[in-house]
Amino acid sequence: MIVKLCVLLLYLATVLASNEWLEVTTAQGPVRGRKHAAGGTYVFYNVPYATAPRGQDKFKAPLPPAVRSDPYDAVNENIICPQFHLEGEIMPKYLVRHEDCLVATIYVPITEKKDLSVLVYVHGGGFVIGYGDMMRALNLMDKNDMIVITFNYRLGIHGFLCLGTEDVPGNAGMKDQVALLRWVQENIANFGGNPNDVTLAGGSAGSASVDLIMLSKSAEGLFHRVIPESGGNLAAFAVQRDPVEIARSHAKKFNFTKADDINALEYFYKTAPMDLLTADPFFDRTDATFVFSPCVERDAKDAFLTESPVSILKKGNYKKVPLLYGFANMEGLMRIDFFDYWKNKMNENFADFLPADLQFESEEERDEVINKIKKFYFDDKPVGEDNILGYIDFFSDVLFTYPMLRAVKLHAEAGHDQVYLYEFSYVDENTPVVPHTEVKGANHCAQTTAVMDGNFIDKSELKMTDRYKKVKKMIRELWHNFIKTGKPVPEGSSLPEWPAAGVDRSPHMSINDDLELRGVLLEERTRFWDEIYEKHYKDAISPPPPPPKSRVEL
Repeated sequence: MIVKLCVLLLYLATVLASNEWLEVTTAQGPVRGRKHAAGGTYVFYNVPYATAPRGQDKFKAPLPPAVRSDPYDAVNENIICPQFHLEGEIMPKYLVRHEDCLVATIYVPITEKKDLSVLVYVHGGGFVIGYGDMMRALNLMDKNDMIVITFNYRLGIHGFLCLGTEDVPGNAGMKDQVALLRWVQENIANFGGNPNDVTLAGGSAGSASVDLIMLSKSAEGLFHRVIPESGGNLAAFAVQRDPVEIARSHAKKFNFTKADDINALEYFYKTAPMDLLTADPFFDRTDATFVFSPCVERDAKDAFLTESPVSILKKGNYKKVPLLYGFANMEGLMRIDFFDYWKNKMNENFADFLPADLQFESEEERDEVINKIKKFYFDDKPVGEDNILGYIDFFSDVLFTYPMLRAVKLHAEAGHDQVYLYEFSYVDENTPVVPHTEVKGANHCAQTTAVMDGNFIDKSELKMTDRYKKVKKMIRELWHNFIKTGKPVPEGSSLPEWPAAGVDRSPHMSINDDLELRGVLLEERTRFWDEIYEKHYKDAISPPPPPPKSRVEL
């Protein structure tokens, strides 16, 4: 009897263990994922999709992931890429910074269905901070018909130093993202996913990333729909204007005296310790950039981007896939914590706050534009508490809204007829008012927060108002529809009709408690910036060919 009982217990333990773990064969060997605590999915954490080069090769394109013969237990080791040391709810203390950080998390629904849609989500953080699992999408997966993948990519100088040399060609972080998409094409079918049904999405810098990937020949055919949330490929922060000059200026901050010698400059960065490369957060920049970001490379075999985004869009020389494109109505709230300090700086020297993608032939020409901006946003008054909403609108426009709306027009002129434009403006009793006003607005990437779960799903869901839960359900339906069909409102849906936007940036969907189809989005503000950018736009340039290498003496 005791023997039979032991056998039964052993059998039950085996059954429970087999239900707890799922083993999947990949091109790099078997991986074992575990059932998520919330139920409904298996999760494969920290799966290597590529290998980050180390030492003096650390700025090169990623290498293939290692091949293993033994099963790899894909448990959460909390690996993130090297970055500025920022602690708090977004960056908990338990995260482990590691140079070999190119790992992905794969969420697989527990289902018998095959050929599942695949959502690849790119994290934000200004190309400076962040990690793949900052955002989760368990509620978006509630129909058990999609796989969701999040992942790390190299950041800051480590990911986006761009010298145009053989060892530092540029765009290492973007090449990581393309490597992830190639890994998906090679492996996702074994997880039950359909490699011919991949949607790219991202918020903020992740939004700019997926918007850039859409234009890259190196990624063509690796995805089929794109959802940029609050960040576009025409933003000043999305592409460095002059990457070699940016690298020189930053090196001089460390008293490097040979910055004009490109070989010496390369050696300085290649031998710099990672602590030095990640010492600056870059978040206090006033010129609408975060300094190190993607770049236009010199034409090379493995280049990510060899032509500026605006040039590609104007020529229409890219594969046109469905786009779900938009932002929150007060994106500039991202800069509200700087208000008390920056208002004085803006009054002293507004030129410091002009976006980096503008250029002027003279100070008089620059001052003329500054005066137009002051009149338009601040009624010709000093920046202060009385016109703080103008402060928010200004930063909304130069960072996020205008670059995206400019792109919508270029898409339409290029014949792209699948751009679905929206503005998210939901607020509720938990939303704080803008300081010195009684006005509320949706903050940067508020729609991303509504769609995704964040890192604290159980606690956050409990604190939500019933109104917000309803909005989250509605916006998840829109995103789910787009992921499955390429349209946020497909035929036969009970939701309001949502046509694609045209050259006039119309129509757009207003997403609040309910959906309302409206006309031109931010017409007056967009026309204002159109006039400035048509005359003063500074396009991105690629690094010049480097001179022959000689022995570097430092």
